[in-house]
Amino acid sequence: MRKRLFLLIPALLMFLSVIVPNPASAEPVRSTLYWGVTGSDVRAAQRKLRAWGYYDGAVDGIYGPRMYRAILKFQQYNGLTVDGLVGPETWAALGEVGAPAGGYNRGATRSDDLDLLAHVVSAEAKGEPYEGQVAVAAVLLNRMRDPRFPHTLAGVVYETDAFESVSNGTIYDQPTSTAYKAAQDALNGWDPTGGAVYFWNPATAVSPWVWSRPIITQIGNHVFAR
Repeated sequence: MRKRLFLLIPALLMFLSVIVPNPASAEPVRSTLYWGVTGSDVRAAQRKLRAWGYYDGAVDGIYGPRMYRAILKFQQYNGLTVDGLVGPETWAALGEVGAPAGGYNRGATRSDDLDLLAHVVSAEAKGEPYEGQVAVAAVLLNRMRDPRFPHTLAGVVYETDAFESVSNGTIYDQPTSTAYKAAQDALNGWDPTGGAVYFWNPATAVSPWVWSRPIITQIGNHVFAR
């Protein structure tokens, strides 16, 4: 009897190894992707999108303009939220079982929001008084709450022709420490603009349309409007 038991134990262990998944072999949890991020998760999404005809760029692990357009097209075609972000919903549509289990705030984590905000503040408001830098960050956050604009921070920042720093590439420069502090203050609720969703420099603005917006205040070289 004891000999039979010893013979059965290896077979039982082999059976359990088949039916019980090995945690180490589980699919990795995918991170939320947005314009500017890099890494293996971006490559995974690029491979899927390229195989399905949405993406025609290189599988280089860089979330750039081609990747952004491909994601928008994929989301629109599949009835998803069209925000250019690869979060749980889009990962699931891409067939990734390792998609994040939880949701995400404004399309990314708060630390991601802080970093992206700081890049915009540094590029758009470098040299402005500190209150003016906070004001620029507040405008972006105000747009997320306005139905006329995308509801995610990345969507607001990378909306076509929305910000000159995105068009000329200065948004990718390393932000200043002051820009990070200003972005954090805006995320914490400070809005020196009183609810503005536009800002521009009156000395350089060339769009006649922008002057049709009701100006709320001026801080430094920027005016802020609804």
